[in-house]
Amino acid sequence: MQESLSASASLYARQPARHCASYATIGGTTMEVQPFTIHVPDDVLEDLRWRLSQTRFPDAIPGSGWDYGSNLEYLTALVHYWRTDFDWRAQEAQLNRWHHFTTPMDGLHIHCIHERGIGPRPMPLIMTHGWPSCFVEMTKILPFLTDPGRYGGDPADAFDLVVPSLPGFGFSDPATERGMDVQRVAGLWHTLMTANLGYPRFAAQGGDIGAGVTAWLGYAHADHLYGIHLTSITRPTPYLGPDATPLTAAEQALIDQRAHWQHEEGGYAHIQGTKPQTLAYGLNDSPAGLAAWMVEKYRTWSDCHGDVEARFTKDDLLTIVTLYWVTQTISSSTRMYLENQRTLWVMGKDEKVPAPAGMALFPQEIARPPREWGERSYHMLHWAEMPRGGHFAAWEEPGSLNLSQFVEDQNGPASGQNLPGELCWQQRGLRPHARSARPARTHSGTESSAGTERTRDIPASASS
Repeated sequence: MQESLSASASLYARQPARHCASYATIGGTTMEVQPFTIHVPDDVLEDLRWRLSQTRFPDAIPGSGWDYGSNLEYLTALVHYWRTDFDWRAQEAQLNRWHHFTTPMDGLHIHCIHERGIGPRPMPLIMTHGWPSCFVEMTKILPFLTDPGRYGGDPADAFDLVVPSLPGFGFSDPATERGMDVQRVAGLWHTLMTANLGYPRFAAQGGDIGAGVTAWLGYAHADHLYGIHLTSITRPTPYLGPDATPLTAAEQALIDQRAHWQHEEGGYAHIQGTKPQTLAYGLNDSPAGLAAWMVEKYRTWSDCHGDVEARFTKDDLLTIVTLYWVTQTISSSTRMYLENQRTLWVMGKDEKVPAPAGMALFPQEIARPPREWGERSYHMLHWAEMPRGGHFAAWEEPGSLNLSQFVEDQNGPASGQNLPGELCWQQRGLRPHARSARPARTHSGTESSAGTERTRDIPASASS
């Protein structure tokens, strides 16, 4: 087949739009926000199935389980299911229930879900995923946050939720130049929320890479932030120089645990942070190899007690792996590790992220810092120890990671201003039940039924 870009291989089919194109005008600059519908071409899916049928599995030491990496028996079964039973079109339809958009920023088209909250005064909230995740991780928590009244909560706690795909992840364009690190992404997110979507102030949440993005938003754009919430503390490194408060025993244990983890589990990060392009040739060419590289992390980093399907179904896992495959973004996604290692962020003496912060600490997160570690770099107003869950918190525990009502704290922000009552990071015992689709609305809040969708071309499949 042809190797060039082709309109016939468009990832986004032109279909009747659910939203009209929207324009936000800030300071005389108008930015366009275009809707789209996910549609992977049939030939791309046929090529995927063909490649799966041609998988050349490696040998493995009998009885070694997952000790050497992805388990051969499990991966063989997963690949078989992927080829014969996995229904991408059903997953695609589920994803298309949400309102998807692309919008131009800094020469890139960035993808996001944007769901309006159902309540008297929804707070704008941007949630950022990490690796090997994507926007799909947030879709389980999305209805809790946008429509809490439907799940037994208070409609006053609703959020306008924005879930972008990191540049080079999923449906967002990859960077074509060096330097796409978490600090640059934070600048893009600030533009997305303020200039493109028209929110003068907003809240931010993230874990993993998303925690680094969220932290920099709270540092560099605090004047536009109500607050930030984290499920991991990856950045910044606190000041530990002369006259710093001595490390507590718990903080030293954290440093020791991180060093041990890097030795035992950090091989993936070392290669992604040094030679991601070399890795990409194999993963971009072999769907089985891609699944092996990604699924092992979902098993190791989640609260699954060694059984990955205790937390995620095969369909859950393969939806994310398939998104990486059809968009060919494993190379650009892993490249962010290298970019981030080139721009380490260390705080100065007495320096903190100025935005008020909250933290939800899950028991199977990669690292579990004590509160005093977080308070070295953040104005930490809320700290929650969660009973279960791991690295993929929004996907593993959507009913627990609920951002509903920030307790007002007179001593919170550095400015001394009271925090808004809506912005809180506490779990609620909400119970999900059937959710019906809401009317499509433009960014102005009016219903719409027509518009023009942007298309993005991808290379035609090459199995023949």
